[in-house]
Formats: sequence, structure tokens, C-alpha cells
Amino acid sequence: MSATAPIHQHSQHEGQINVAILGAGGIAHTMARTLLAMSSDERYSSLINPYAVAARDRDRAAAFAEQYGLPVSYGSYEDLVADPNVDLVYIATPHSLHAEQSLLCLEAGKNILVEKSFTANARQAQQVFDLSESKGLLCTEAIWTRYMPSRGIIDEVIASGEIGEVVSATANLGYPITAHARLVDPALAGGALLDVGVYPLNFLDMALQGRDPSRIASAYQPYSTGVDAQSSTTLFYDDGIMAVASSSMLGQSDRKGCVWGTSGVMVCENINDVSSITVYGPGYEVIKEHPIPDQLTGYEYEVASAAHAVLEGRQECPEMPHSDTLRIMRMMDEIRGIWGVRYPFE
Repeated sequence: MSATAPIHQHSQHEGQINVAILGAGGIAHTMARTLLAMSSDERYSSLINPYAVAARDRDRAAAFAEQYGLPVSYGSYEDLVADPNVDLVYIATPHSLHAEQSLLCLEAGKNILVEKSFTANARQAQQVFDLSESKGLLCTEAIWTRYMPSRGIIDEVIASGEIGEVVSATANLGYPITAHARLVDPALAGGALLDVGVYPLNFLDMALQGRDPSRIASAYQPYSTGVDAQSSTTLFYDDGIMAVASSSMLGQSDRKGCVWGTSGVMVCENINDVSSITVYGPGYEVIKEHPIPDQLTGYEYEVASAAHAVLEGRQECPEMPHSDTLRIMRMMDEIRGIWGVRYPFE
């Protein structure tokens, strides 16, 4: 069903959050499936109400809403944020648009969950956080690995001393994805770094517990359009720890994240949706395997965290506070600075 004026059908239950999706591309479909699954799962059904979608094309939005049974659809983002029934907006557009759309939502009084990469650079991120904090609204980055149960398991392994004292870490992510026009377009903040490279950097940041590197070294190979096609970045820390992040949009990588300790190593398979965590001893023998809990899609954790934050009147989620997003954005700015890569709009 399509709507031009707001449909007054607030949450069926008190304390239920009406979630709207801004954008109707690939990741918006994943989020819609997630919201549907949550609405029929007893752990989340009293918390989440899948409510609306907006696209720049009214027919596309209406078709999307019909596909997922959303009661409301809008042919403009302005109409969506004007709907008083919307409690939380998930921003599912290319990251070059995140800053302006985040500001649009916040100005209209909407809480937001913004797909990674949060913005194109740290200056934009700071602008968005300044507004969310002044308005007292939730604003959080939807980088799902920060919210998943696997993160807690990784923290526990490191804290337990199972691998000894951490001395190094590595993480990589690569897919052949240059066929996606947005990813090779400098005007859309294309390149491997902001799309896939953000995961290895976040993995290392979590493994090393949010410390600022004292020095960064990085090198990249450009794509024909000038964006980064693949790169390797080494982070150096004051206590002697080193960490290496690699990303590529040209080829498949093994997608592993490893944390090296004085008495063992923890290996995480598939760092952008961890599928297994194995601890190896000094002779690379398996010491322990940590199972990963079953999940609906993996997106439910960020949605639930954001919904609880809205109900509790918080401006950030503990899994990805503003300071963590800003640190990652500044790191990516510094890495691009080393390469000499700027987006046309910067």
C-alpha cells in the first residue's frame, strides 16, 4: 500500500518501535527480511514493528512494501521523515549519501541506524553526531559485527589469557565486486576501503580494544577510475603491538581474522559475519572451538540494540559508541591521506 499522508497506526504494543527503511536497494531487502523475522520471533516481536519504506521512486517503494508486507511506503525521503509514527530510520543508501540523509532524519526528530561506512569521512561523521547529540536522538552505525554475539566470544578469549598476551593481529576481506557501478565511482565514495576495508579495521579495533594506533603505514593499488582497488595497512601501537588490515574488491580473500598471542592464536573465519572461532596452541594444535549462536540474519542484534536505546532515551549504542565510529572514520581518512585519494566532493 502506498501513502502520501501519514497513516496513524502506531505500535500495536506500548514499547514497540516502528522501524522505517530509507532506500530500497540490496541491503534494504536484507533489513526488511530481518525485521519480518524479528516481528515473528518471540525474543523481538514485542520490540520491533516493521513499518515503512521510502525510495525516490514511489512505485519502487510500493512494490518493496508489498513484497515485505510493510503497511506504509513513500516516494520521497522527506515524506518518510514527516511521518510522526516513525520511531527509528535505517539508512540503507550508498555511503556518499549517509551524511545528508542522516541530517535530514535528525532535523525531523528521527532516531537513526546508519549502514556502514557511517559517512564518507570523519568531518561528516562529526557533523552528524553533533546534531544527534544536540537533538537528544539516537544515532548509531550499523556495522553488524560490533553487535553480534561473536564479538563477546572474541573479547572473552582475549581476556581469558587462552592465547597469552596479544602481540599482533591480522584481518582481511576481499570480494570481486567491481561490477557494481557504485563501488568504482569516486563521486559515490567508491573503492574497497569504505565498503569492505571497514570490516578488517573494525575487527582489529575490537581485538585491540579500541586503542589509537601511534602510526599508520599503508599502500594501495588504484582502480582505473582512481578509487582504491586493493590495499594493505599496518597499524603500529605504542606498546609494540602491530596489526595488518587488507582489503580488495578484485579478488576473493580467505576473510580470516587472527589474533596472535604469546602462547597461541585465535582464528576467526569470515570476519564480516564470524562463522567459527578456533583457538590454537603453541604447536598450532586446536585447543578449543567456540561455537557461534544461530542467528536470524545477523542484522537483528544491531536493530534490537538501537530499539532498546530509543526506548531508554540514549543517543548511542554501547556496541558502537560515537567515539568508536569517529576513530574508524579518522583512521580511514588518514589511510586515504597516505594514498593521496580524495573524493570529488571533499
